[in-house]
Amino acid sequence: MKKLILISTFVFASLFVFSQNAKEFYNMANDKLDKGKYKEAIKDYDKAIELDKLFAEAYYNRAVAKNSIKDYPGAIADYDKAIELKPENVLAYNNRGLVKKTLKDYDGAYADYSKAIELKPDYAVAYFNRGNIKVLQEQPEKGCEDFNKALELGQNRALEYISKYCRSKNQAAGTGQSE
Repeated sequence: MKKLILISTFVFASLFVFSQNAKEFYNMANDKLDKGKYKEAIKDYDKAIELDKLFAEAYYNRAVAKNSIKDYPGAIADYDKAIELKPENVLAYNNRGLVKKTLKDYDGAYADYSKAIELKPDYAVAYFNRGNIKVLQEQPEKGCEDFNKALELGQNRALEYISKYCRSKNQAAGTGQSE
């Protein structure tokens, strides 16, 4: 019985140390990410993830770092894992959409922005980004709907896009613009 208690205590203590070390690597990586040292940050995120395979935030931040060095496939893979672990992560959907937009996967980007909006209906940035996708897909009238919603939610940058792409009263609802 003493052996069982000793083994149980050791296992519990080991798990605690691994989690603590994962968090320490994660914090070091975040400092490097903030300083623009993306490759160094990725190495620390790798260590954090190696110690805690379920560390969703580490996958998310590693994706941000990978995107910053233009490792787009790596960024998407990490956003995928972050979403798998925390399906309610609105920022992961939005940021994965940005990467997909960069890769000209407009349908994929649109789906990610739509999911972000589904999870957080007042997420102005996702409406703005989804509007951009519709403009890129040569459907500015659908983009205008999202730009107007983004503006309504406080994304003032949308006004520039409304002025540029929404020429009729119907498209620029509430902006006072007409043809």
